[in-house]
Amino acid sequence: MNYLNVENISKSYGELVLFEDLSFSVHKDQKIAFVAKNGTGKTSILNILSGDDQPDSGHIIYRKDIKVSFLSQDPKFDKTRTVEETILASDNPILKVISNYEKSLLNPEDTDTYQAAFDAMERHQAWDFETLYKQILFKLKLENLNEKVSTLSGGQIKRLALANALINKPDLLILDEPTNHLDLEMIEWLEAFFAKENITLFMVTHDRYFLERVCNEIIELDEGELYNYKGNYSYYLEKRAERKEREAAETGKTKQLFKKELEWMRRQPKARTTKSKSRIDDFFEIKHKAHQRRKDHEIQLELNMERLGSKILEFHKVSKAFKDKTILNSFDYTFKKGERVGIIGKNGTGKTTFLNILTQSAQPDSGKVVKGDTVKFGYYTQNGITIKPEQKVIDVIREFGDYIPLKKGRQISAQQLLERFLFSRKKQYDFVEKLSGGERKHLYLCTVLIQNPNFLILDEPTNDLDIVTLNVLESFLLDFPGCIIVVSHDRYFMDKIIDHLFVFKGEGVIEDFPGNYTDYRVYEDSQPDTPTIAEDKKEKQSWKQNEASKLSFNEEKELRNIESKLNALAFDKKELENKFNNPDLSQDEINTLSQELQALLNLIEAKEERWFELSSKLED
Repeated sequence: MNYLNVENISKSYGELVLFEDLSFSVHKDQKIAFVAKNGTGKTSILNILSGDDQPDSGHIIYRKDIKVSFLSQDPKFDKTRTVEETILASDNPILKVISNYEKSLLNPEDTDTYQAAFDAMERHQAWDFETLYKQILFKLKLENLNEKVSTLSGGQIKRLALANALINKPDLLILDEPTNHLDLEMIEWLEAFFAKENITLFMVTHDRYFLERVCNEIIELDEGELYNYKGNYSYYLEKRAERKEREAAETGKTKQLFKKELEWMRRQPKARTTKSKSRIDDFFEIKHKAHQRRKDHEIQLELNMERLGSKILEFHKVSKAFKDKTILNSFDYTFKKGERVGIIGKNGTGKTTFLNILTQSAQPDSGKVVKGDTVKFGYYTQNGITIKPEQKVIDVIREFGDYIPLKKGRQISAQQLLERFLFSRKKQYDFVEKLSGGERKHLYLCTVLIQNPNFLILDEPTNDLDIVTLNVLESFLLDFPGCIIVVSHDRYFMDKIIDHLFVFKGEGVIEDFPGNYTDYRVYEDSQPDTPTIAEDKKEKQSWKQNEASKLSFNEEKELRNIESKLNALAFDKKELENKFNNPDLSQDEINTLSQELQALLNLIEAKEERWFELSSKLED
């Protein structure tokens, strides 16, 4: 059953053409992710679907009588209303039936009103809906129904908009970055909700595990063309790589044909027969295809970072509390060179406060933080870049100098640097205020990295970044020689980058878990019961105290780190092997790639040998 048809839509802003003549459709039970680079019009397409914007040409056609809900990046609500009033303001009649029933319970003496409300609940089969409605609000941490919208944070407003969309049980749900502002527990609940609920989805999201587990089709906008993939994220990666291989091969053949036709053109045939004129017309089409270049560049930045000394960062009995809420309780830790730490925990457990104390922008109540003399922080915060009126992209970088120093005394111009960060020469002279949300985050990331930090702190770095940029950022961070701390709800990103986790449990309890997020989830799911904080303080059962293990603490940590690293190395191996498919490689480039691949294979072999060595101890 067809729910939505998008027919030949186009959108431009002045000379900037976002997209032209795009057509696609959405059918019942499809769960579609729309994938494209930042700045190519993803949010504009969603705004057109929701009616908040209009295409320059083309049509949007919805099936008659279907119910559609939208989740935008920036939802708007009446700030004078409460959470409950906002939800009840929707046109869902069952919500009003539930509201009347709950009000009747407040006045048990009025039996007639109660009976009428009870009968309405029966008539509308609202009991299951009430359970669902309360579950959604509870899972999204919106239990205080009397709280005014004006007092909610940006994240709470986004969760309220998501609750509103889910509670209305639409036939078609259109979502713009649904996992932003959700903690990991909420995201995993939302995945399970979409898996069991019969809702057709069309979404823009950068969360690759969410794509993997929720979506059954991916539509990609690439170089102005739409490509459909009937599968999840893994299937998309596989088929996209195959498509690029075919395109590279076709481009190679076209270049050979172009050379042949160019020789024919140079002979300048005098007899302009119909056949020769047709061949001339074909020549220009072949020339266009042969000279097409993909805009696939990778961020290449050889940081001139100062070497880290023996002392990096130390926490000594650090405590911090706000009124009755404990954030840190005598926290001790010494960071080592090259350490990569992920931070996870529910919202409100103190993750951002911890980062502020670490960077010394906030002070602990007791204890001390000692920073090494050679440490230079690069702090990527959720606040993003500060936009100045009439400031252009190039001006943002030139504030750090017209030339940026690199390794071995070399330097790079501000323009060249921006090109490496995927900003074309033309884009560099756009006003910052006109950039998309993802492009602003991209520019902000550039300003953090070019200051040559040797200790990176990344607070939700993946929000609003497209998948292409995320893959590039991951490659860059895997080669980064300094220390890294990451707070992120992007599980795919965390799994690839970090070696161990600080798990914020609440009430000042922080566990150091040796492994990535997936390792942690497997461990948690294997436990019979997850203890509460109170029980945890009395009798702590964790991996640290597992006396049955035949590995030492350091060996168990090393084993988990190797498993994480092998996953990342396998990904790197596949990407490196794909580079050999480029038909334009010179012999020197092939030799260089071969050496890199052999070094990578040697590293994988060494890691696997050590993994077998440690694993054998568990089997003894």
